[in-house]
Amino acid sequence: MCGIAGILDYTSAGRVSGADVKKICDAMIHRGPDDEGYHLGLRAADGGYKAGIGMRRLAIIDLEGGRQPIYNEDKSVAVVLNGEIYNFHELRSELETRHRFSTKTDTETIAHLYEEMGEKCVERLRGMFAFAVWDEKRKKLFIARDRIGKKPLYYMSGGGRFVFASEISACLKAASAAPTVDAEALDSYLTYQYVPPPLTIYKQIRALLPATTLSVEADGRMSFREYWFLDFRPKVSIDFREACAETRRLLAEAVRLRMVSDVPLGAFLSGGQDSSIVTGLMSEVSGAPVKTFSIGFEDEEYSELGYARLVAGHFGTEHHEYILKPDYSALLPSIVKHYGQPFADSSALPTFLVSRETRKHVTVALNGDGGDEFFGGYLRYKAMKYAGLLAGPARLFGAGNFRRLASVLPSMSGTPFAKTARYARRLAESFAEPAAVRNINWHCIFSDDAKSRMYTEDFARDRAAGAFGYMREIFDSAPAGNDLDRTFYTDAVSYLPGCLLVKVDIASMANSLEARSPFLDHKVMEFAASLPPSWKLRGTQTKYILKKTFGDFLPPVITNRGKMGFGIPVHRWFRGEWKDLFRDTALSVRALKRGYFREAAVKNLFDEHLSGRRDHGYRLWSLLMLEMWHRTYVDGERL
Repeated sequence: MCGIAGILDYTSAGRVSGADVKKICDAMIHRGPDDEGYHLGLRAADGGYKAGIGMRRLAIIDLEGGRQPIYNEDKSVAVVLNGEIYNFHELRSELETRHRFSTKTDTETIAHLYEEMGEKCVERLRGMFAFAVWDEKRKKLFIARDRIGKKPLYYMSGGGRFVFASEISACLKAASAAPTVDAEALDSYLTYQYVPPPLTIYKQIRALLPATTLSVEADGRMSFREYWFLDFRPKVSIDFREACAETRRLLAEAVRLRMVSDVPLGAFLSGGQDSSIVTGLMSEVSGAPVKTFSIGFEDEEYSELGYARLVAGHFGTEHHEYILKPDYSALLPSIVKHYGQPFADSSALPTFLVSRETRKHVTVALNGDGGDEFFGGYLRYKAMKYAGLLAGPARLFGAGNFRRLASVLPSMSGTPFAKTARYARRLAESFAEPAAVRNINWHCIFSDDAKSRMYTEDFARDRAAGAFGYMREIFDSAPAGNDLDRTFYTDAVSYLPGCLLVKVDIASMANSLEARSPFLDHKVMEFAASLPPSWKLRGTQTKYILKKTFGDFLPPVITNRGKMGFGIPVHRWFRGEWKDLFRDTALSVRALKRGYFREAAVKNLFDEHLSGRRDHGYRLWSLLMLEMWHRTYVDGERL
C-alpha cells in the first residue's frame, strides 16, 4: 500500500527532477511511512528528464525486496502501485515461464503483465489498485484504477504538465497557481455530502473514474478507456440453494485472498451482519484468534458495541473497542486536511478514530464494506421497493399532495423516533415521483429547493443547473431490467466510489493502515449483480440471501437485526457540545462573507435545529465541514 505520484512535462523546454516528484510524494508520507522511491524517464538532449514517477510505501508483502519503483528485465517499464493484487501468485506462476522475476512482490507482476498485454493488463488483475507505468520504449505514461474505485487517483493537466497523485492535497503541491473552486462541485457537495467523481472541488483537478485507464503521450495527448462495468441484466440460472452455496464460496475465497500479508492483520467489527460474516470467515482459516476492532458511542441509540462483543465472543476473537465522545471534535482539523476537499459523511470521524487505534495493533484490517450495496441492506431499498409497488395509486393522489404531507409530518427531533420520522418524510416526498427521483431524494441532504433558499443571488448564478442530473443520468442509463437493480447499480457507481470508499481510504491511510474489502472483490460483485432482487429483499427482510447463507454461522440476533448505520449523533451534539463550534465557524463573519449563503438562511437553519423544531444535523455538519475546508485550503490557515 502506498501513495503514488508522477509528472510528465510535455513542453519543449520543461524538465522534471527527482525533487519535483519527491515534493508531491512527501505530502503523502502518512500513506507510506516505510520507504520512498522515484524513477525519471524521457531523457532530453541536455541530459535532463521530462517524466518522473514516485511513491511512499507502506510495506505489506516482501518487506525487504518490495521497494518501488519495480522494473521489468531491461528497466524499460517502471511501475509504482498503491494497493494489492490478490491473484498475483497465480499470475506469477504463468509469467515465470517467460520472464525473470527479481522480487516476490505483486507490483512486479504488473510490470511483466504490461510487457505482454499493454493497457489490457488491468483486465487480468484481481484486487484493489491504482498504479502508474512509465513506458520508456513507447514514451508514454499509463495510469489505472481498480474496478470499483477502492484506491484513489487524481490528475490535472495544464501549463505544459500532466500531474497525478493518490490525494488531492498532493496534486496541489504541483500546482503552478492556486486552483479555483468549482461552483458545480460545491453545489453537488451540498446535495450529496461529497463531490461526485470525476469532479473535485477544484476546476483544475479531476478524479480518474473507477475501472478506467488513462494513457498520456509525450506531447500531452490523453486517451481514456473503460475496461469493466457492472451489468445487472443477465441473471443466474441456478436455484436459490445453489446461489447460497456460491455466495459462501465466493466470499470465503475473497476473505482468504485478503489474508495474504507479511504483517499483522485484523478486522473492523461493527456488530452488523457484513463485518460479522467477514470476521467469522477469517476465523475459519486463521491459525490464531482474529484481532477485531470496534467503536461506539455513549449514546446507546447509535452504539453497536454490544453486538460487536457478541460476535467477538462467538468467534473467539481478540477484541478491542473504543468510545467516541463529543470532545473528539479536536480531530476534525486533521480529518479535513486529509480529505483535501469538503467531505461530510459524519462516519468519517469514527472511521478515522478506529483506524488510528487499530493501527496500534495491526497494519491491515478487513471490513464489511459493500455488503449493503450489493446484497440490499439499506432501508432505502425497501422504501424503493414499496414505493414502486404503490406508485400507481400514489400518482392519483398527486406528488404535490405528498410533498405537502411530508412538510407537516413531525420531526420527532431529539427522540428515539427521529430517524424513523426522517425516513417517513422522505418516503412521503417521493411517493408519486419517478423511480430516479425517488432514489435521488434518499441520497440528498440539501434539495434544490433548500439550496435555492440558502444561496446568495451571485452564487446561484454561478452554479450549474443542478446536481440532480448526475445521479439521474446514472440511474436512467443503468444496465438493469428493473428499478431495484437500477438503484443497486447507481449506488455501486456513485455512492460507493464517491463517498464510502473515499471515507475508508482516507481515514485508514491517514493512519498508515490498509483496509481490505472482501465484499468488493469483483467476482463477488459480478455474482451479486446476477441475483434477482427478490433474493435480496424478501417481504420486509433485507439481505435475504445473506441471512439464509450464513444463518447458522452467525448468532441469531446478528442475523435477524436491522441495519443501524455508522453515523454519529450530530443532531444531539449540535444542540450541546458542538453548538459553539458551529456558531464560531459556520456562522462567523468570515464564513458568511464568502458569498455562498444568505446569513438569515443559515441562522434560521441553526435556530430551527436548536429549538428542536427540525432535525438539520446533517445539513449543519455539511456547512461546518465546508467552512473548515475553506479555512485550511483556501485561506491557508493552520486549524
